[in-house]
This record gives sequence, C-alpha cells and structure tokens, in this order.
Amino acid sequence: MAIVASVTPVVVLSEYDPSTVTGFLKDASDITLGVAISYEEYIRNGSNYASIIKSEFDNVTFGYQMKHGAIVKNNGILDFTRCDELVNLVGMPIFGHVLAWHQNNNGDYLRSLATGSASSSNALNLINNGDFEQGTGNTFTDWSNLVGGNAEGSYAAETTDTEPNTNSKRALKVTVTKVGTNAYDMQSLGPNFKTVAGKQYRISISIKSLTGKGQLKLVVQNSAYTENQLTFSTNTWSNYVWNVTINEINPQIKLHFNGEGTYLIDNIKIEDISLLTPPTNAEITKKVDAALKTWVQGNVGHYKDKIKAWDAINEVFTDGTPILRTGSSTGDAYYWAQYLGRGYIAKTFKYAREANPDCDLFVNDYNLESNAAKLDSTIGLVKELLSQNVPVTGIGTQMHMSINTPQSGIVSMLQKMAATGLKVRISELDISINPSNTKGFVPTKALYDAQAAMFNFVVKTYIATVPVAQRHGITVWGVSDKDSWITPTFNRPDYPLMWDANFAKKPAYVGFWKGFK
Repeated sequence: MAIVASVTPVVVLSEYDPSTVTGFLKDASDITLGVAISYEEYIRNGSNYASIIKSEFDNVTFGYQMKHGAIVKNNGILDFTRCDELVNLVGMPIFGHVLAWHQNNNGDYLRSLATGSASSSNALNLINNGDFEQGTGNTFTDWSNLVGGNAEGSYAAETTDTEPNTNSKRALKVTVTKVGTNAYDMQSLGPNFKTVAGKQYRISISIKSLTGKGQLKLVVQNSAYTENQLTFSTNTWSNYVWNVTINEINPQIKLHFNGEGTYLIDNIKIEDISLLTPPTNAEITKKVDAALKTWVQGNVGHYKDKIKAWDAINEVFTDGTPILRTGSSTGDAYYWAQYLGRGYIAKTFKYAREANPDCDLFVNDYNLESNAAKLDSTIGLVKELLSQNVPVTGIGTQMHMSINTPQSGIVSMLQKMAATGLKVRISELDISINPSNTKGFVPTKALYDAQAAMFNFVVKTYIATVPVAQRHGITVWGVSDKDSWITPTFNRPDYPLMWDANFAKKPAYVGFWKGFK
C-alpha cells in the first residue's frame, strides 16, 4: 500500500471570503461529511440550524442522545423515546455514538449492580402483601385500586400468568383503557412502611406488559413525592430495581398508571440496602457483563435498520498516556474496566457484532495527532483485537485541535492509521483559536484565517494520506460557535466551528470547502 511520505503545509491565505463559495459542502466532496447535533440545540435553534445540517452534511452524530446515560433508566431498562424523537426529526443517516465510554453513563444504575442482593435473607421486606397473595376475589389486602378523573380501566386478580420460578399464586392485573389527565387518576395505593429518613432502600417489582409497551410511575410518598418512571418494551416478566434514598418516615408505596395497556404486577419488595448481603466480585462481574451486553445489543439492535456504523469504544486510554483508563465511578462516570478489566473492549465489539452483523465498528480516541505514545498504543490495541478475531473495522480520531497544533503530528497520525488497512474517520473535528484562554479575548481576522487554513490542511492531508477505500468520512463536532462544547467545558471564550453564533459562514467554512478542491 502506498503511503504519502509528507504533505506540504497550507500557507495562510489573505482572504477566506464566504461569499466566494457556491453550493454546499457535501456537494464539493466524495467523502461522507457529518456533523454533531443535540436534541436541545435542534429544538432551540430552529430552522437555520436544521437547514444547515440537512443541506451541508451527509449524516449526523448525536452528541449525547444515543449514550448510556440518555437511554438507560435507573432500573436498567432502555428507553429510546427521546432518541427516537430526534431520529425522526432529523430524518438523515446517523453515525452511532457511543457504546462503551467512561462518561455520560447512568452511573447510579451501574453502581447499584455492586450493592447487596435483593434476595438477601438479612433484609426483611418492609411492606405487607407485596406479592398480592392475601385477599379474596379481585381485592387485595392492604391495597386500594382506584380509577378517577377521566381515566378508564379495571383491576383484577391474575391466577394463571404469575411471575415464573416463584411460589406466586396471585398477581395484580391492571388494564388501562384510557390514561387520565393526571398520572394518579388511575393508581394502586399500597401499604405504608417504616423507614429511617435519609437511608437508602431498594425497591424491586416484577412486571409483565401484555402488549409489550406502556409505562407506569413507581412512587414513594408521605408528604414528599419521589418517583421512578418505568417504560416497557417487552411482553415478558421482568424485574425492575430502584435504589432510592427516602428522606421521610412512614411513606406509602404507590403505582401510577400513565400508559395504556394491560399489566401484571407481582412480588414487590422494599428492603434496607444496608442489610443486604454484599455480592461477591464474581457476582458483580457477571451482572456488569450482563448490563454491558443488554445495553450494547439493545442499542445496536434497536437501530439496526438505521445505523450502519458505531463508535464501539471511546477514549480507552487516560489523558496523555497509553495507560488503560480507570478512575472513580461517581456521577455519570463509570469505568467498565473496574469489573470487566481489559476484556470489556473485546466484549463490546462482539456484542455489537451479534446485534448487527453488517455494521462498521470503530475504536475512537483523542489527542492522537499530538501524543505519539497514545497513537501507537491505540494502533497496538487495534492489532491486538484483530489478532483475537475481534470485529474492529475502523479507527476514529477526534481531532479536537487548535490553530497551534503541529501539522507534522497530523500527517504522522493519518499515515499510521492508514497503514492498518482499516477504515479511517475524523470523528469530532473542531479547531480552537483561543487555546491559552487569553483574558479579554477578541477574535481577529488573522486568527480566523489561521483557523481556516488549519481546516483546509486537515482535509487535504486526509485526502492525500488515506486511500479512497479507507475514507469513512469527516465529522465536524457542532454547527455554530455558540453551541460548541469547548466554551462551557473549559470556561473560556472560543470560536472553534465553521458558523458563527448567528449561523453565518466563517472563513473556516471556506477553508474546509477549499480542502476538497
């Protein structure tokens, strides 16, 4: 394979006048061009934003909406409602981002996998008749089933289709034919239970949605109101777990039915988490592995017909080093390697391939153009995975750069990535003009021209260095400067994209466009 030895740097031009450009970016290039978008920006920015996306680019990447934290609920269930809404709003091809990353996860749910077992004999069930065994006919001891407002529905005892592998003889059957204006218009009111204010409790409930869809709110309330929205996408019995801190005493358990359908409910338990038996490391590993598989295959499988390429793993190595990333799992941060070790990487690819045999799967990371050790480690990881028959098909380089990024590093990076023979994509391109966070910073024409020249250089180098068959595409990380992640993340004024805050083309747009000429 012929690899270009060097690329001549582009000299800063005196003029990058947007009025000289005719046509659209995607028409200027045979390379697939993408842009990162978000649900909030799409709704807030209106027609200008949508028009730029659809006229200038071939595909989109969702900056957040397709990540673990956006889809996985506190009970582990995948809820695609908001993501599907954005998919439908955009109506364009999508690059999937991202399957396994250490940030933007539902950390609360993932960390709950390491807490005590809900079946522990050390913890008593704090509510009476959570299994609905007590009662006669269609009534249940300690439970009141109400239909109010403009809701329509009914309650009954189910004696045939109860939770399997238990001793259950009765379950609560709820049929919602019309959802009320208020979620509580149709509700089951359970018994009050004793708590210590400020302690954490585990609430588990088994539910089967006969229609394979619907939703209900799991509520804990005395004077304060705490809820967990459950959304269903299967018609099999499933157990949902909610770890919740209760800040009052003697609350009541309630079920608010805010989705049409027929539901079977069984075996509700409320337990003091401090009394649960801690699981072994082997048990935690098994649960984390199952959670990773459920997430990856659920996401890839849900969008199998719409998404043909994914960032399978993202930012595997720590900042500035070739060391596998680990850290403190707090907030939305969760390190899969904590329990799965290095093996989580191969597992992610394999689970994704099982869900979609035909999609491209990428390793994605940043600073590869400026950190040779990290670049070499990334390529080494790819080769290691390929030797194990892990289905890696491409490498993504984010390229969050500045006008001061050495061009020699860009050339070297793309040469080494192309030499793997895999598909190569620039996945998150933006170019900062105020990387030093200068006080009182005001952008100048010279800085905008330097930015334009760097966009130009990146495009020309990609074309000159990566063989046609390996060019998977270039994605710019955002539309306008006002929506860039850089300003809020680093608390500095910056203007790293191709459109300004008013959606006017900048010199950067011209530099990018001319890169294809």
